[in-house]
Amino acid sequence: MTSLQGKNALVTGGGSGLGAETCRVLAAAGANVVVADIDRESAARLAATLADCPGKAEATELDVRDAASAEAAVTATEERFGSLDMLINNAGVDRTVPFDELSVDDWDLVLDVNLRGAFVMSRSAFPRMKERGSGHIVNIVSTAARRAWANAAAYHASKWGLLGLSHSLHVEGREVGVGVTALIAGGMRTPFIMDRFPDTDPGLLQEPHNVAEAIRFVLTQPPGTVIPELMVLPMRETSWP
Repeated sequence: MTSLQGKNALVTGGGSGLGAETCRVLAAAGANVVVADIDRESAARLAATLADCPGKAEATELDVRDAASAEAAVTATEERFGSLDMLINNAGVDRTVPFDELSVDDWDLVLDVNLRGAFVMSRSAFPRMKERGSGHIVNIVSTAARRAWANAAAYHASKWGLLGLSHSLHVEGREVGVGVTALIAGGMRTPFIMDRFPDTDPGLLQEPHNVAEAIRFVLTQPPGTVIPELMVLPMRETSWP
């Protein structure tokens, strides 16, 4: 397996939930991590907790919807650590309402963060990785890209689109030494679910640490191997199959 020691990662939505756990797992494995979040305070708090990890941690404010913000975050990562080896497109939002109550602004927000954000970040990172002939992009998808449920039209559209974007980028990346993975995650015990749906049975969900370990796994495949898609579910996942 490939070591992450000394590799450099940028994690979007890194201040909480799966993003925060991914930062912890990668820093513990020796990677230098940029905790990027629209809430800079949460990113800074998380980065401070990683001070004793083998890898270094920095915090930065990032709005994935904004191309200039994305470019600045990628550039800052390279200036701080020398290169960007791993981009984890994790930032995500949802608006859980029936379709006929879904506003255009809500639709735009979900698509902008979940799909445009991953495109904008990858558009900045991919050419740099291509030039070096190495790197890895992990897109955090969802079982919402495989099945549909009510009151989540924008979220489904964004995640189906992200899955397509990920596989398309994989086809181009494999020709130039850049790995691309769509990580399809089932329900997790994170604020993304628990704060919005407090009556959810935690026993139906998985720990975000488990999914973060799956991210580490795809990033440590031997040279010449890439995992273009991986699904990670809680044992009692209700949305699959």
